[in-house]
Amino acid sequence: MNPMIETAFGLAREQYAALGVDVDAALEQLAKIPVSMHCWQGDDVQGFEADAGDLTGGIQATGNYPGKASTPAQLRQDLEQAMALIPGAKRLNLHAIYLESAEPVARDKIEPKHFAGWVDWAKRQQIGLDFNPTCFSHPNSGDGMTLAHPDESIRRFWIDHCKACRRISAYFGESLGTPSVMNIWIPDGMKDLPADRLGPRQRLVAALDEIISEPFDEAHHIDAVESKLFGIGAESYTVGSNEFYLGYAATRDVALCLDAGHFHPTEVISDKISAASLYVRHLLLHVSRPVRWDSDHVVLLDDETQAIANEIIRNGLLERVHIGLDFFDASINRIAAWVIGTRNMKKALLKALLEPIDALRQAEQQGDYASRLALMEESRSLPWQAVWDYACAREGVPVGATWLAKVKEYEAEVLSRR
Repeated sequence: MNPMIETAFGLAREQYAALGVDVDAALEQLAKIPVSMHCWQGDDVQGFEADAGDLTGGIQATGNYPGKASTPAQLRQDLEQAMALIPGAKRLNLHAIYLESAEPVARDKIEPKHFAGWVDWAKRQQIGLDFNPTCFSHPNSGDGMTLAHPDESIRRFWIDHCKACRRISAYFGESLGTPSVMNIWIPDGMKDLPADRLGPRQRLVAALDEIISEPFDEAHHIDAVESKLFGIGAESYTVGSNEFYLGYAATRDVALCLDAGHFHPTEVISDKISAASLYVRHLLLHVSRPVRWDSDHVVLLDDETQAIANEIIRNGLLERVHIGLDFFDASINRIAAWVIGTRNMKKALLKALLEPIDALRQAEQQGDYASRLALMEESRSLPWQAVWDYACAREGVPVGATWLAKVKEYEAEVLSRR
């Protein structure tokens, strides 16, 4: 290891120790916190269906940066390159459209065998897999309704799709020895004002209840549901609102997914974590970066990303919060997007682990709010970067921005030839 990195780390460890922070314990904990990277950053949410159509459901991946993956092998190769540049535990989050089959397979007929290649790869990488039904970009979602559709036959198609996905998710968990979190998000809503807001929600409740009726061992599979304030084509009414899914998760004992881009621009999910944790056992986070509205930009090490990490660590929720990412930027190198976003989430977790939380709590309990504020602000200037560099070097991951050279090299040798 570079002696300068070791020296800087030693000085940082002493400075943190003076505030009662055990840096070595923080590093050990950081290495074990998995962040679930999303496969769809690598190919702009296209997937590998034999009869794949246009991207719909209010989802847009803008940009045409060259080199995107067009086969499962290419996507896995790109993921391996990205993961090699990120320290600590990782997972991969798959959508149902990333199946592998030489023949077209209807979404309500997909099976574990169509994802066996992903499981074999995950075993080699020693990572867990998470999963999502794909309730968009399909003829049966063309009018903006899926599980809440008034047509029973269309609703049945999506119910059966989600049921099939749960079996695949349980297969992931059983095969890999770590539970797969399967998140249900649907685009259902209306562009203009509806006359009936209740009916679609009644249909959605009934559909979800049927979907989760087949029991699975929680050691293999965890159900999650994801809300949204609005979407493109669903600006006036979203069936699966925050209130709807918070109530559903609390009454059905499933996980609640909080997506950083799915709320009003003045709302943040960091404040929702502690509140929802009182009523919901498991939380799934989709850490993203909204710009104005739900634009899913690459995650930054900004105030909200840090606040999300702080809330998880301060409240001891690591065993109950599953951290995933959700962004897709087709205007920049896609591997760089993964690395920037995932490393930033890891940095935020490290900074949270290095916070002098005991001193902060003591000041708060004593009503000494000046000391609390002072400690919070001084913590921003503590040498966390030296600890981060040491964590990267210890795992053989590039330190600082040196990872970018690896991405450029890969782009020249692999991406540019596609």
